[in-house]
Amino acid sequence: MYKQTKLPRWRGFNLLGMYTPRHEGYFIEEDFQLIAELGFDFVRIPMSYRTWTKAGDIDDPADVYKVDESRLESVDKCVMLGEKYGLHVNLNFHRAPGYCINPGEKEPFDLWHDEEAVEAFAWHWNMFAKRYKGISSEKLSFDLVNEPPGEKDGVTREDHRRAIEAAVKAIREADPSRLIIADGMDAGNTPCPELADLGISQSCRAYIPMSLTHYKARWWKEHHLWTEVPHWPDMANFDGVWNAERLYKHYEEWAKMAQELGIGVHCGEGGAYIHTPHDVVLRWLEDVMDILKSLNIGYALWNFRGDFGILDSNRADCKYEEWRGHKLDRAMLDILKRY
Repeated sequence: MYKQTKLPRWRGFNLLGMYTPRHEGYFIEEDFQLIAELGFDFVRIPMSYRTWTKAGDIDDPADVYKVDESRLESVDKCVMLGEKYGLHVNLNFHRAPGYCINPGEKEPFDLWHDEEAVEAFAWHWNMFAKRYKGISSEKLSFDLVNEPPGEKDGVTREDHRRAIEAAVKAIREADPSRLIIADGMDAGNTPCPELADLGISQSCRAYIPMSLTHYKARWWKEHHLWTEVPHWPDMANFDGVWNAERLYKHYEEWAKMAQELGIGVHCGEGGAYIHTPHDVVLRWLEDVMDILKSLNIGYALWNFRGDFGILDSNRADCKYEEWRGHKLDRAMLDILKRY
């Protein structure tokens, strides 16, 4: 059996306080406190670079460099709260200059094909590297860009590497020891062994099959194609039927790369949307967690509180427990804690 051994098996959650410009750094100390109290040790912070630059559409590439220093104090707060509560903090560009997997704000260039975008991407990561130099990689890591596209989207492995390598170089110019992570291609689902020589770790996803995890998720462009209520196991998807055996083969490829090439692997996101029946989510999640643990791959659930999370998720069919002023999905929490 293959195993990844380069990264600790961090377990935790995504916190969305800078996920879009609308959030503008709204982080709650209680979240860090409760995550630690529940026995977890990791928070991933997906950020839009628009939260510290110009919100809304950016037509002029020069606007990408107009940083509002006061907005960066929210990132400082995350790093500080992570240290206070013993949580590893993983900073991620969910929207980077020139790319975001989600539709929305207009970008003035394309990260995968325009040199201007690559330069801006590297510039922002260099800024963060300088800002947090001296903080141990045991406490802080950088996840370069959320869920890059793949070849079916017109982005080659060479296109992807060009952007990733530029960011890695920019970070290491300021902070040679910073732990750096790159999401796999195809929205985090395809390992990238060609990045092994960069000396960085990689991040996979736990959204397979999408027909189960994103049922009735309106932002997913293909949500309307799936009208069947999800079930588990043996759930159909665009690429065939999925069950625990097939999931294992998928994640085994990540562990194989990790072991053979000495690459750390972590699962930076995963979960299922509120419209998937709760009992189905729990059966699927237990299989995913069991597989990841067997391969020594840690995880961060999307999210902590909200539609995918364990707190205040508003599922119609979940029996919640009143806990600390929140509605706690105890059954989901118990699965996460077991693994």
